[in-house]
Amino acid sequence: MRVLVIAHHGEDSAGFVGDALAARGAKLSTHVFPDDGDLPPVEDFAAAVVLGARWSVYDDATVGRWIGEEIDWLHRADSTGVAVLGICFGAQVLTVAFGGAVERAPAPEIGWTTVEPVGPLVVGPGPWFQFHYDRCALGPGAVLHARTGIAPQAFSIGRNLGLQFHPEVGADLLREWFEHGERELAQQAGLDPEVMLADTAAEEDAARGRAAELVSTFLERTRPGWPHPIPGASALADAP
Repeated sequence: MRVLVIAHHGEDSAGFVGDALAARGAKLSTHVFPDDGDLPPVEDFAAAVVLGARWSVYDDATVGRWIGEEIDWLHRADSTGVAVLGICFGAQVLTVAFGGAVERAPAPEIGWTTVEPVGPLVVGPGPWFQFHYDRCALGPGAVLHARTGIAPQAFSIGRNLGLQFHPEVGADLLREWFEHGERELAQQAGLDPEVMLADTAAEEDAARGRAAELVSTFLERTRPGWPHPIPGASALADAP
């Protein structure tokens, strides 16, 4: 089955999430939006992953000319049964698309963070990698699955799953981010990028496993019977 990865920067990738999808038999196609032009037809895909961005959804000066197309694509995906996994900015677009809002958070969340699961286990406590300044104000149709004291961290809207954190991140991807501007943002937040890289490298094996479990949960909840289950993911995949 084909899965569309919607990226917003050329240096970005689905990372551990993409690896887990491929292990489940998915064939990934990446489209950098808006640089690669119009989004491909929804009907060509069984699922989609919408990655992060360094902008805010409400930043009209930056995203105003194209965010409407991305929101319309998510509506079409929902109406045709294409499940969407939204990550950080992707989760924020899901929120806005389905009746919620995005606002500046009272404080940024950057680095490895433990989250608090809410209700039946859909997303484990992590730690998960964070790099955001905004938070979602969930709409009436959203179901919260995890949170911190700063922001909702995981939620579902129908068959779609939104994540404020970044399950895709390993050391190589973080290094790419640092080479394209995020190093300065981390330093402005009072963090040492080299320590962040070392922490991410140390966390990598466990993070890869958590991403695989999360992908299994997403697929089993939204596309039951997807082939090639990942060993060790059953506890989350069986969550209601």
